Amino acid sequence: MKESEEIVKLLQQLHSDHNIAGMKRFGIASDKIYGVSVTTLRKIAKTYKKNHELALELWEIGALETRMLATLIDEKEKVTKRQMDEWTRVFDNWAVCDAACFNLFRYLSFADAKVYQYAKSNEEFVRRTAFSLIAGMAIGVKSLDDSVFIPYLDLIVNYSEDERNFVRKAVNWALRQIGKRNKFLHKEALKIAKQLKESENKTARWIGSDAYRELTNPKIIARIK
Repeated sequence: MKESEEIVKLLQQLHSDHNIAGMKRFGIASDKIYGVSVTTLRKIAKTYKKNHELALELWEIGALETRMLATLIDEKEKVTKRQMDEWTRVFDNWAVCDAACFNLFRYLSFADAKVYQYAKSNEEFVRRTAFSLIAGMAIGVKSLDDSVFIPYLDLIVNYSEDERNFVRKAVNWALRQIGKRNKFLHKEALKIAKQLKESENKTARWIGSDAYRELTNPKIIARIK
């Protein structure tokens, strides 16, 4: 039996209608879903070596959980721009989108270029990918220079009026995480948050107000290096 078939068999055994109902309440839905928790998926992924071909097979199966596993198992050195585009194009929920960004995409050498490409898309989850990538890079890619993040603040302003739920939340998330990266970026992000919270646009105002509230929290400020 192929490894991908073994994994599907295991997911079928772990199927949970209760978990599926809970996931739907959090906006996580897909045409194929088993209701397996992220914690369990991470445990499953650890039993397999990094394997690009297996990741591609799991992705093609199309279930939410097999795609989450694909983002955990894939080898970042072998991911191409075409693959990234193909995966991003079929995102149908925020969970897989964010898993791909955090587990895989943010570490790719061409992630920065993809941020600008995906932000221009009118597709909700493609645009979300751009801002989830920014958030992920701000949190976990320590080698990036501050100069990478300053232009992202312009993107945040440019798309701050997109009222679609999964976009506006990602834009807000990106702004908050840039601001929490270090003292310099905190100052720059706070300027943008203040600008947006004074906007006449309802969505931009929400993004700015929420980010400003977090970035002015004394506990958050104390943690910023």
